[in-house]
Amino acid sequence: MGEAEKQLSKLCKRFAGVVKHHDPYPTAFSKSKDPYRALVRAVVFQQLSGKAASTIHGRVIALWPDKEHPDPDDILAVDPLLLRGAGLSRQKIAAIQDIAQKRIDGIIPQSRALSRLPDEEIIARLTAARGVGRWSVEMYLMFTLGRPDVLPIDDLGVRKGAEKLYRRSFTPKELGAFGERWAPWRSAASWHLWRLMDVKALPRDRS
Repeated sequence: MGEAEKQLSKLCKRFAGVVKHHDPYPTAFSKSKDPYRALVRAVVFQQLSGKAASTIHGRVIALWPDKEHPDPDDILAVDPLLLRGAGLSRQKIAAIQDIAQKRIDGIIPQSRALSRLPDEEIIARLTAARGVGRWSVEMYLMFTLGRPDVLPIDDLGVRKGAEKLYRRSFTPKELGAFGERWAPWRSAASWHLWRLMDVKALPRDRS
């Protein structure tokens, strides 16, 4: 088990019974990943299957064949009809244009500057962009920046996992309050609650 699993097991007997059956919460993260690029990708992927979204994202990037990724100025200058032709809806075009503008305005900083900010300030800055919700930023905090204490209370899988583990129902607000007991390891707790939803029944302790 990883350090997070060891600590969760000490904090909660129910977690102790399940984390040993799961892969540990990942600890290798690409912290230099640009939040601007991550948010453009997140918007493209919204409400689409992974394969379809990957295809459209690739078409968008291919509009600038001499670049690894378009700069904010590129996004704002390109003819929206080209973005439509790549498969983006009008709503998604407006969203990535707003993300580009907020990078230019400094609201969405470079990754190094962003990594120095506390979680809630990062959430406030990135959700200021059109089409970017709190959940998307929480995923960025957990799986790009590697922040250890994030609990996405609006994620249905996390909530259902908690209900399965504790055999009671939770509203998002109730889960937020209940989950304070898992601090400062709430990202790992979320990971294992997701894993619980991948199996039909709770594992039995055979030790």
